[in-house]
Amino acid sequence: MAVLWLDEISADDLETVGGKGASLGELTGAGLPVPPGYVVTAGTYRRFIENAGIDEELFELVEVDVEDSSALAAAADGAQQLILETPFPAELREEILEAYRSIGTGEAFVAVRSSATAEDLPDASFAGQQETFLNVTEDDLLNRVRECWASLFTQRAIYYRQEQGFDHSVVNIAVVVQQMVDAERSGVMFTSHPSTGDPTMIIEAAWGLGEAVVSGAVSPDNYVISRSDRSVETTVADKKVMHCRDEDTGETVERPVSEEKRTERVLSDEALGRLVDLGEQVEEHYGGPQDVEWAMIGDEVYMLQSRPITTIDTGFDPEASSLEEMAANEASVTDGSGAATASETKQGSVLVSGLGSSPGLASGAARIIRKLDELDKVGTGDIIVTEMTTPDMVPAMKRAAGIVTDEGGMTSHAAIVSRELGVPAVVGTQNASTVLEDGQLITLDGDKGTVLEGKTETDDEREPLEEVRPQAPVKPMTATEVKVNVSIPEAANRAAATGADGVGLLRIEHMILSLGQTPARFIEENGEDAYVSELIDGVRTVADEFYPRPVRVRTLDAPTDEFRELEGGANEPLEHNPMLGYRGIRRSLDRPDVFAYELEAFARLFDMGYDNLEIMLPLVNDAEDVYRAKRELEKAGIDPGKRKWGVMIETPASALCVEEMAEAGIDFASFGTNDLTQYTLAVDRNNENVADRFDELHPAVLRLIADVIETCREHDVATSICGQAGSKPEMAQFLVNEGVSSISANIDAVRDVQHEVKRVEQKLLLDSVR
Repeated sequence: MAVLWLDEISADDLETVGGKGASLGELTGAGLPVPPGYVVTAGTYRRFIENAGIDEELFELVEVDVEDSSALAAAADGAQQLILETPFPAELREEILEAYRSIGTGEAFVAVRSSATAEDLPDASFAGQQETFLNVTEDDLLNRVRECWASLFTQRAIYYRQEQGFDHSVVNIAVVVQQMVDAERSGVMFTSHPSTGDPTMIIEAAWGLGEAVVSGAVSPDNYVISRSDRSVETTVADKKVMHCRDEDTGETVERPVSEEKRTERVLSDEALGRLVDLGEQVEEHYGGPQDVEWAMIGDEVYMLQSRPITTIDTGFDPEASSLEEMAANEASVTDGSGAATASETKQGSVLVSGLGSSPGLASGAARIIRKLDELDKVGTGDIIVTEMTTPDMVPAMKRAAGIVTDEGGMTSHAAIVSRELGVPAVVGTQNASTVLEDGQLITLDGDKGTVLEGKTETDDEREPLEEVRPQAPVKPMTATEVKVNVSIPEAANRAAATGADGVGLLRIEHMILSLGQTPARFIEENGEDAYVSELIDGVRTVADEFYPRPVRVRTLDAPTDEFRELEGGANEPLEHNPMLGYRGIRRSLDRPDVFAYELEAFARLFDMGYDNLEIMLPLVNDAEDVYRAKRELEKAGIDPGKRKWGVMIETPASALCVEEMAEAGIDFASFGTNDLTQYTLAVDRNNENVADRFDELHPAVLRLIADVIETCREHDVATSICGQAGSKPEMAQFLVNEGVSSISANIDAVRDVQHEVKRVEQKLLLDSVR
C-alpha cells in the first residue's frame, strides 16, 4: 500500500512513516484528539524513484564536493528537477487522491509535511531540512508530495548528510497529509517545567494558527500552572499579529490583531483546564514530560504534535519507550510551521570563551569560514565562526544567528556590525575556528562571552527591529539630543526605528572596504564615477531613513591592516601597531587625490538636497589638520561656512588643542572614546590581553572630556560623543552633568540612554529650583 492512515500507525513504524508520522500515529492510537490524516510511506518514495529508473542517476548527481558552492548548487538543482519532472504512475496517483477525498467533505484543506526516516538519530538531526506546505487542496496535492520528496535534495540537506557521513541512497522520506486545523487559538504546552522538571505546566497561546507562536512572529500569552493545586500565574502579552488562512486564496497570511483582542487573554480558566487534562493524559501515555503543540476551534482542542522534553533529567529510561527513538527535534504543527519549537533548550559545557561583544543568546549550526568563497554555506540561523570578519562578510552576517571570532575586541568589525544588526557575538576567543567543528550545534552567549555545546531556543524569539523600537507612546523629550551610531547602510532601518534624534556617527570606511578593493585599485579598474557613486548610494541610504534629522558622516578612517586585506593592498605600509599609524585625516591629507572623491560625493549629495548631512574628520590632532582639511572642502566646492563640519576628539592632543580648532571654524567636536581611551591609557583596544584595563570612565579620560566641553561651550561649538562609551549609563550621567550637546549610542542602547538622559536632566532641574 502506498498510504497508511494515522490510526494504523504506531511508534514501531518509524522506518515506514518517518518520525513525524510515527508520532502522530502514536497520539491517534492513544485516543487523543488528533486531526485525521494519512502518510504516503517512505517505501512509496523509494518505489517511485526505482520504478521510474531515476534512482542511480539521482544519487550520482549528489556525490559532489559540498565545499564547492557552485557544484553543490548544480547538484541540488539537478536532483530536485529530476524528481519534479518524473510523472506519477496512474495507480499511485489515484491511491493518494482517493485517500485525500476520504479526509473530509468537499474540498478539504490539508497540510502536506515531510517526515524523513532519519530525522532524529543520536549523532545527527535532519530536522527542518525538508518541506512543509499548508492549505493544500486536491489540485496541488500531488505536486506538493513530489516537492516534499525533492526537498530531500536541497543544498542544505545534501551538505549536511555528506558532512555527517550518511549515504544519500539510504535516507528515505515519507509525507504526512493531514486535515488543516483552521485554529482560532493555538500554542505550545510543556507538561513539566522544561528546564527544571518541576511539576509545573507552561502553556503559551496566541490568536490564530500556531505558526506565529513557534516562528516568533508574536509574543504569546504565558500561563504557568501548578500541577498540585492548578493555580495559574498569567502573563498577557500584546499580541500584535496573527496567522490565519486567507478566505480568497487559501494561503496562510499574517494579519494585525484587532485592538480589543491584542491585550485580551487568549485562554479562559476552562480552556486551560481542558489543556491541562490533555497534557497529563499525554504525559501518562508516554511515561515522561512532553512538549505538545495544540490548537483550538471553539471549545474543541486538537493535539498537533508531541515530543519528549529532552532537557531535564526525569529518571525516565528512554529505552522503555519507543517514542524516544523518534524525531524529537522536528517542530511541525498541523497548522503549519516547520520551525523548531520556540522553547526547547539543549545546552552543554563551555567550548570556548572570549569577549561578549553583542548581547543575546543564539543557537545554530557552526559554519567555519576560512575563505570568502565559503560564505555561501552560511544559511539563515547558522553561526559564523571565523578568524575575523571583514566587510565582505556583511551579507552573510545578516543571515547568521550569531558571530564567533578568534581575533578582535569590543570595537572590531565583528563587534560593531553585530551590535548594529542585532546579532549576538563573541569575539577574541583565540581558537574557536579550530576547536569548533563545521555543522556542530552550538549556543553563544553574547552577554557572558561563552560558546556552549548544544542548542538553546529561547521562549522569545529575538526580533532585531522590534527590540530597538520605542515601546512608550512618546519617546522621552530631552534637551540633550540622543543620536545613534551606524556602521553599515544595511542597519539604517533598524537605527531609524529607535526614534533617535539623528546619526551621531556614520562610518564611511565600511562602505569602502566592502568593495573588496582599496580606493585606488577600485578607481583604477572601475573609474572615478563608480567610486563616488558607491559612496553616494551608501550615505544616501542612511540619509533617506533619517531625513530631516542630521546624519554625521565620518570620512575614511581605516587602518593599514584592514587595507592590506583588500585587493590592491599589497603596497600598504607594514605597521607594528596600525592603530597608531597611517589612518584617519593623516591618510586623507597625505592622499588628497583620493580624499577629493569622498568630498565630491558629499558635494553631490548636498546638490541633491541632502542638507541633513554633516562632515566629521577623524584622528585630528591640532588646528593645522583642521585648516588643511578646510582647504580641501573648499576645493571640492563645499562652503565650510554653510555646511556643518567638525572633528573627532580622539587623542589627548586634540583635546588640549580644541580651542584653536574652534577658532578655525569647526561647528562641532565629537568624542571618540574608544581611541581617546586607548591613547590616553596606552591600552590597545583590540588586544584581548589588556582588555580589562580599557576603561572609558578613567579619571584622566573624563577630565579631558570635561575640559573640551567647557571650552567648546565658550566658543559656541557643539559637543557630542559617538564612541561606545556613550551607551553606558555612567558616561551618560557624566556628560549631561557637564553640558554635552548630544550623545550618540549604539542601536540597542538608544532607548536606555534616552531614559537615562531624561532622568539626569530632571534631577538637574529639580536641584536648580530647590
